[in-house]
Amino acid sequence: MWPLGHVAVAYLCYMIATRARFDAPPAQLPVLFLVFGSQFPDLVDKPLAWYLGVIPTGRTLAHSLFLLVPLSIVGYLVADRYAHSEYGVAFAIGALSHAIVDAVPALWGETSSATHLLWPVVPVETYEEGAPTVLGLLQDSLTDPYFLSEFVLAAIAFVYWRRHGYPGLGPIRTAIARVRPIAG
Repeated sequence: MWPLGHVAVAYLCYMIATRARFDAPPAQLPVLFLVFGSQFPDLVDKPLAWYLGVIPTGRTLAHSLFLLVPLSIVGYLVADRYAHSEYGVAFAIGALSHAIVDAVPALWGETSSATHLLWPVVPVETYEEGAPTVLGLLQDSLTDPYFLSEFVLAAIAFVYWRRHGYPGLGPIRTAIARVRPIAG
């Protein structure tokens, strides 16, 4: 799945979780932790595999439940220590949804698999011809229904995000306003 799809799935999952737990939409700052968490596995694994070659593929270390579950627990405990446990919950939902959604194509027999969820206990297939390029991956994805479904998920997530008042944008706007030079 691509970044847009991961954010969309994470937002929808988090929205359901906040409705179930608080009967409220997602709050401003936790959404930023959610977005970071939804990208975290790729931000770690892609550079380590594609450019540094220290892990076998772009879906291993930070896509593995053996890293994500303990990291989510530690993140929650640290956030809770500072009275912001919801930040840890949001990060965990983002990161875990990312790894799980990357495994979904394995359910209908696609060439991908879910072995990354249990790496390094279960081995993953290494790149046969070297690391892929972003452009190559995009070209391969253009006719894939799974890729196209990301836009549907993104549209649904956007509708809810808008309905909730664009949570996460407020803190970003505030930060930009603080650093923007005053026109004189």
